[in-house]
Amino acid sequence: MTVRRAARALGRHGLLHAYGHCSMRLDARHFLVCASQPPGTIGVGVPGSVVAIEGDFPPDLLGEVRIHREIYRRRPDIGGIVRSMPPRTMSLSALRRTPRVLHGMGCYFSPGVPLWDDVQLLRSDEQASAVVDLMGSAPAIVMRGNGAVTCAASLPDAVVLAWYLEDAARVDLDCLYTGMHAAEIAPAEAAQRATRAGTIFKRMWDYLTHDDPESPAP
Repeated sequence: MTVRRAARALGRHGLLHAYGHCSMRLDARHFLVCASQPPGTIGVGVPGSVVAIEGDFPPDLLGEVRIHREIYRRRPDIGGIVRSMPPRTMSLSALRRTPRVLHGMGCYFSPGVPLWDDVQLLRSDEQASAVVDLMGSAPAIVMRGNGAVTCAASLPDAVVLAWYLEDAARVDLDCLYTGMHAAEIAPAEAAQRATRAGTIFKRMWDYLTHDDPESPAP
């Protein structure tokens, strides 16, 4: 249910369209990825696919789910992944830029988001491995002209980070339009601002999934 709610939220808020997917870790050996259809159209009860982290890649899955598998394989702290197509982030990537750390929500990506500087679709194990090499321990990576990936300890948090990343791109583009200098937030200040205390991530998740047909009753 969480995977379906996440998929619909990403579609509803314009973070993906016909393309994109999300997943959550089930255990040390498996993860669940959303159904292979436009995520925003996934209906109540539509099953996803359980994928083994090791072994051959299932031929019936979308090719870029390999990125999910490689992240789960290398990063045991990761419990959820979003492969999104956020429009402003895409526009920056066409300039070979990723969102700068200019406002509070951008602080979660300090000191910066890596850029995969290749427009080709990522449909081989070798490509997925190279992307995750570049990503390292970062919470996100942007692919030039080809969207972004965010990851976190849970899928709801990865969805929130996808929204934060796009908001950081919005602020960056707005500043670029003015032609004026925008001061980036220093890493030490960003680390202090990028809090996860209280319900800050839950509140955004609740906003993004509000009125979802599978949201739990209040």
